[in-house]
Amino acid sequence: MNQEYTRHVGQFRLALAISVLVLISLSAHVTAQTSIRTRVAQIDEVMVAANKLRIFNGSVLVAENGKVIYKKGHGLANMEWGIPNTPDTKFRLGSITKQFTAALILQLAQQGKIKLDGKLSDYLPAYRKDTGEKVTIHQLLNHTSGIPSYTSMAHFMQDVSRQPFGVDDFVKRFASNDLQFEPGSKFAYNNSGYFLLGAIIEKVTGQTYEQALKARILDPLGMKNTGYDHFGNIIEKRASGYEKGPDGYRNAGYLDMSIPYAAGSMYSTVEDLYLWDQALYTN
Repeated sequence: MNQEYTRHVGQFRLALAISVLVLISLSAHVTAQTSIRTRVAQIDEVMVAANKLRIFNGSVLVAENGKVIYKKGHGLANMEWGIPNTPDTKFRLGSITKQFTAALILQLAQQGKIKLDGKLSDYLPAYRKDTGEKVTIHQLLNHTSGIPSYTSMAHFMQDVSRQPFGVDDFVKRFASNDLQFEPGSKFAYNNSGYFLLGAIIEKVTGQTYEQALKARILDPLGMKNTGYDHFGNIIEKRASGYEKGPDGYRNAGYLDMSIPYAAGSMYSTVEDLYLWDQALYTN
């Protein structure tokens, strides 16, 4: 009788302990889910307010611990037709392009095709020798080359930005000027440096920058909604460009995409950029 009683008490205690653990687990799960819902609601509240205040017009994706918890478009992809932004709306990336260019250079360095301490002239023999033999690939990457940034030239955007240029012609005309300072001595944000890195990628790979980008990064990562933005191409779900002024938004001026090139020519979506972000945690 006592043994039977003891056995039943033991079973009861075990069942009770299991029940408590399950309840704790469920409670923690509910708390975590509630916490995520709270954060998502707060994110949405901030983004809705930012859009109403004309601080933000675009798409947002937020991930936590490798899991997407929020993705949503705010505002309009085309203001004239009232077409809303969505998570798969394609936007020009501007200078976010530079990190893809840097990744391509580092891939080539890893493969032994480029040396980061190699000189600019080693890879672009036609570049002016007196400066090209001073500037390293590493200095182009980290904006310490001393080469003037072409976008800082007087009247560049007004006089040049609409004209199409071949890569070699552009380098000779706009990215080969006298040095502003001794390479490595200062930092100065530089679009010319990344244009030159694009030209180097082409010389080393025998591909266009666009082809190398697609073959080495976009296709392997499944970034199907990302590419080189050609103005004349029909690109599904591409957002129109706008400039914001004191009186509201206006259509952005035309820019020939041969100008930003490896410094700013790409388009993408927040969903594809999440794939890129996650890939940077791997090999």
